[in-house]
Amino acid sequence: MKINIKHIITALFLFLGHSLYAQLDPLSAQYFNNRYIINPAFAGLENETKLNLAYRSQWNNVPGAPVTQNLTLDHGFNKVGLGLNIVNDKSGLTRQTRVVGTFAYHLPVGSNDNKLNFGLSVGMMNQRLSNSDIVGNVNDPDANRYNERETYLDGDFGVAYTDKRLTLHAAFPNLKRILDNKEDRFADIPRFFTSASYKFLFGAGIDAVVLEPQVAFRAIKGIDNIWDAGAQIAIIDSQILFSGMYHSTKNATFGLGMDFKKKYLISGLYTSNTAPLRGYTTGNFEVNLRVKF
Repeated sequence: MKINIKHIITALFLFLGHSLYAQLDPLSAQYFNNRYIINPAFAGLENETKLNLAYRSQWNNVPGAPVTQNLTLDHGFNKVGLGLNIVNDKSGLTRQTRVVGTFAYHLPVGSNDNKLNFGLSVGMMNQRLSNSDIVGNVNDPDANRYNERETYLDGDFGVAYTDKRLTLHAAFPNLKRILDNKEDRFADIPRFFTSASYKFLFGAGIDAVVLEPQVAFRAIKGIDNIWDAGAQIAIIDSQILFSGMYHSTKNATFGLGMDFKKKYLISGLYTSNTAPLRGYTTGNFEVNLRVKF
């Protein structure tokens, strides 16, 4: 896709809009199957290695529409968790890449696998215009000035309480944009995320049904607070997964997944557009893959 240089300023506004869109509709895997996406306290929570891949794009594949790619890799040993979280966002001319490394500590606090978990991620954020998509002079000074911005330090902090059924957690994402007063001019800064869920078990063995309702809260600078509520149902030894979440932005997410042998996970999720955008584009589709080693 080629975009004329005269649209650069428009693209910058679209980029800000995409940032807001991304915060209104984050990757849906963060609610149930990969909480490490949003909270570093979940890195290495289990004593194993997990590789997660996620890809999200708009259903109708409009040229220049937002695309998100995510990779997380985490490993747990003893009480320590280490992780890597990479996110790549594309929207029109804009490209945003974020890479952070994570250290987490998991403190046992009793029986039933009760743990207090703490995590800190530190890394870098890079924002650029794609010169290959510009029609005209790729050396345009406006584009060059935008691309000359320095890659900056960023990070996340999170805490969580977990046991075999209850999960309570809170995260402060994008610490640089929260702590730096110069970032106050932006209206899409995620300030806080918290969530509570509980697993109800019905039956036993391979025929057991696990119902996990969840309520989540998101605080984002410049817009109304967002509430999420829904549940995931796991059947057939927790290998078939159904999920649904309603968001206070008047849209919803529905998902279906298979966790084969509780080692190989594939899931697909569809999120309808928020109310203001519903008349312009369709929703987005997300695919997630996970392997445990």
